[in-house]
Parts: sequence; structure tokens; C-alpha cells
Amino acid sequence: MSLPNLIIQRATETDLIDLQSISILTFCQAFEQFNTAEDMQLYLKNCLSIEQLNKEMEKAASSFFLAKIDGETIGYLKLNQGNSDQNDLQGQGLEIERIYVVEEYHGTGIGQELYSFAVEKATEIRATHLWLGVWEHNPRAIRFYEKLGFEPFGTQQFILGKDIQTDILMRLALV
Repeated sequence: MSLPNLIIQRATETDLIDLQSISILTFCQAFEQFNTAEDMQLYLKNCLSIEQLNKEMEKAASSFFLAKIDGETIGYLKLNQGNSDQNDLQGQGLEIERIYVVEEYHGTGIGQELYSFAVEKATEIRATHLWLGVWEHNPRAIRFYEKLGFEPFGTQQFILGKDIQTDILMRLALV
């Protein structure tokens, strides 16, 4: 599906406030109902602050991309080159660390477009596989990735506030 007004562009330091806003909005839409207010606030404060996002943006192996329609940011993507220390994947990997779309745009193909963009970036760096972690209690996201061909290969911990949660690690071979 092609969305004629969709633009996906690399986020820069000048986009930090916009990146933080979309990060908080989409994270809350996705997980607020399943977690305590205290845990959510701790996560937002520690992981989605301007300072933290700026640190992540400054890493050479990490990139943020904003999805916009008619100038309005409606989603974003974070990619990391390489493999996590927590897995034993061989070859050059590209992690989809975050792929979020504003709730009102779910089902419109924006998530698919962000995923396709990630595949393009993986091709550019000659990655042998894409990988990601998805919360074990997020069946919609798990189904989305399964439809794309991702397969589970392990788990890792994800700390949301003080709550230790489990992410399913999934991999998709590209070669």
C-alpha cells in the first residue's frame, strides 16, 4: 500500500521535541492500560526524556525516523545496527527497536510502510537479518511480525518502571 502524503524522514536534534511527543503518545496508547501509572511515569521519565532520546540519537549505530502525513507526525521508527549482547545471532543484523503509529492510523498501512523502510535500510547496510523484541502480551504486534515472516528465537527482559517484563525476540532472515 502506498500512502501518497506519507513522508518518512530521519529525525535530527531539531526534531527532539516532536520525537519525544510522538514517543510518549504512542507508548501510552499501546501500554498504559496494561501497566500501573507509577511504572508508566518512571518509564516515560527515564526512557523517553529529551536527554535520553538525545543520547540515543547521538549513537552512530542508532537512527530515528519520523513518519509524517501533511506535516503531522503520526509514527516513528528506531533502528539499531548490529546484534544485541543478549542474543547469539550470526551476521550483520539490524534491530527494529521501536515502530509505533498513532492509534487513529492503525490499519492504514503506516506500520507496513515503516517496516518496508526498515527493510530498505537493512538492504543498504547489507544486513543478513532483521530482529526485534516484542512484549509477550502484545498479540497484535506479534501477529504483525509473524505475518511478515519473523520467527521467535528467544526472550529478553524489558524493564518498565519497576516491572520486569518479558519480550519475545524475533528474527527475519534477509539472505
